[in-house]
Amino acid sequence: MMSSLYTRVVLTFLVSVIGGTIIAFFAATWIFQDKLNENLQLTLLDFGQDIVRIYETLPLPEAEIFISEMKQLNSYHIRIYKATDQFQSFGELKGQYPFPVTTEQVKKVLEGGKVQVNGIDTIFLGLPIKTEMGSKAMFVEPLTSSSTSFFIKFVVTFLICSLIAGSLLILISAMFLVRPIKKLTEATRLIAAGDFNIKLNIKQKGEIGTLARSFEEMMHDLQRLEQMRREFVTNVSHEVQSPLTSISGFAIALKQVDLPDDERSGYLDIIITETARMSKISDSLLKLSLLESHSLQMRLSTLSLDEQIRRVIVAIQPQWSARNIQFDLDLQPTKITADHDQLNQVWTNILSNAIKFSKDGARISVRIKQNIKNVTVRISDSGIGILPEDQKRIFDRFFKADRSHSQKYEGSGMGLAIVKQIVSLHQGDIRVESEYGRGTTFIVILPITTPAG
Repeated sequence: MMSSLYTRVVLTFLVSVIGGTIIAFFAATWIFQDKLNENLQLTLLDFGQDIVRIYETLPLPEAEIFISEMKQLNSYHIRIYKATDQFQSFGELKGQYPFPVTTEQVKKVLEGGKVQVNGIDTIFLGLPIKTEMGSKAMFVEPLTSSSTSFFIKFVVTFLICSLIAGSLLILISAMFLVRPIKKLTEATRLIAAGDFNIKLNIKQKGEIGTLARSFEEMMHDLQRLEQMRREFVTNVSHEVQSPLTSISGFAIALKQVDLPDDERSGYLDIIITETARMSKISDSLLKLSLLESHSLQMRLSTLSLDEQIRRVIVAIQPQWSARNIQFDLDLQPTKITADHDQLNQVWTNILSNAIKFSKDGARISVRIKQNIKNVTVRISDSGIGILPEDQKRIFDRFFKADRSHSQKYEGSGMGLAIVKQIVSLHQGDIRVESEYGRGTTFIVILPITTPAG
């Protein structure tokens, strides 16, 4: 493909230049042909008329001697016809062939007419001469090429040299033009093979440079996505494997015939719990997929945001009361139009994270502020915080910021990705402020009225 593109670039240049040159050449020759020979024609006519006057003024022998000694014979060749097949010439041709003169042209001049031929390569003049020996026909031709002929030779030579030089330059230029595209093609093959550690080193500007930079951005996004995919597979595999192991182990234990009823009931409770855990992971995966594909239809209604947040806190009381975590609430009455169930999951996910990463006995702050168009909810904790490099990725799907605490804190890393998608569907915004080791604040900004559709 690269050689084909390279060939197309070169051939397109050559065809365009050669075609344009040929058209321009013939057009210029046709337009300026008469102008190019005009000066030479006037000079030739003046010289011919001078020869006629010499013959008319001097006796024939003296006239012929005088003409044979003229310096102008270095530039002109003269043929004087006594009849159609008899002529006398003056001047040396210097290796040139005399222009052919037809019998009809000789007869015309002998009869007193005038002949003037102005071609690209042929130019001569025929004038009648009256002497004491009778009428004669004189034909004068320049020994130098016509202006048109010289111009054509010059232009042709110039164009040949230009085409050769231009072809060499376009061959070199095309190599530099195609090289970055070749790099991009090779990089595409490497990325397809799973290698994302590629440096293009393309510093060109314009469309090629923009393409290269866009390609690098795409490559980095793919690299990040691949990394998140691997982390997701690892996390989900761990999350799924743990309940599967429990379910399998306790199911085998239940097969014991002499198992006491209290132990059997305990094993069944564990199996039910682990099954619910797997179901939750499956539901999260399905919901995230639906949210990302915009397949979920929002059911908008007017709701009391402050009351909704209070009810979520009450609903997750088992998570915070057992650890003696307190809530500091500043919830002014706020009415908004939104999807109740989806927003309910937003507050559940954010508050559950705040509880999970807070120390026992800590305080979590929840505040609502409202202006004309938007409402802002700030949820702050004093937990472990988020590393600066992780804050940019905290809402990415499959990403878990607590990698160093993976054994201590459970989770598949999909909660905040779901939150981000829900907030975006409401045409709102969410961001995080965090200092590692000192706590995190999530800021959710929602419109008072979510546009339908």
